[in-house]
Amino acid sequence: MKLLKYLGLSTFLFLLIFPAMAQKRNLEGNPTFTTIEFNSTDGLKITADLYQIEDANAPYIILFHQARYSRGEYREIAPKLNILGFNCIAVDQRSGDKVNGVINETHSRAIEKGLPTEYTDAFPDLVASLLYVKENFKPTKTIVWGSSYSSALVFVLAAKYPDDVDGVLSFSPGDYFSIDGRLVSDFAKEVSCPVFITSAKNEQESWQPIYDNLSVKEKSFFLPDTKGFHGSKALWEENEGNQRYWKAVEGFLKA
Repeated sequence: MKLLKYLGLSTFLFLLIFPAMAQKRNLEGNPTFTTIEFNSTDGLKITADLYQIEDANAPYIILFHQARYSRGEYREIAPKLNILGFNCIAVDQRSGDKVNGVINETHSRAIEKGLPTEYTDAFPDLVASLLYVKENFKPTKTIVWGSSYSSALVFVLAAKYPDDVDGVLSFSPGDYFSIDGRLVSDFAKEVSCPVFITSAKNEQESWQPIYDNLSVKEKSFFLPDTKGFHGSKALWEENEGNQRYWKAVEGFLKA
């Protein structure tokens, strides 16, 4: 399915607007990210942090957070992905709250408008983020990255929009819900791009059906020797074993 078929013309035209809200700087005074806003498919305003490198042709990684979190989940992760040669955009989905001192502004707006904020309600935000990146930056490759509930939604996104997703990284996925009467593991059968899955050591049973249903040859997973962590926070420096997770992620991205 093409993205433009999903959205109305008015929404599509609105998403072409790129309003920079604020630019943060590190201790040396160099820009680290720019906070931006764009509309979801139903008109709800989405907040996201854009981490760009000098190479405009470098691939883009779209970073989606876990339950009760915000784009703040990636404040430490995205700059490291920049160093690896990737542009990144960390998105506030409407299902979330806050983390690392960063409030989920999309969630706050959804609550103010009386919109539902369950996990599957966030799927339009994933679609809109993919469209925003494709239309505004026209990257050579677009990779989607999910954490916990969003790590399940990225499989649905990749299945529905195979021409627009070039890779999937999924941190602690599972059949947490159904969409259109189908489980996430059902959507996995239709994913046609390379996939990487990782999780805490005791979570493999949750994602094994998804992994088994992937028909692509370019699929891999990583399980830590230690307990490990749920979601993308496994990569945070404060968490034991983060280096091993990073090594696995780098290996997938280089491939």
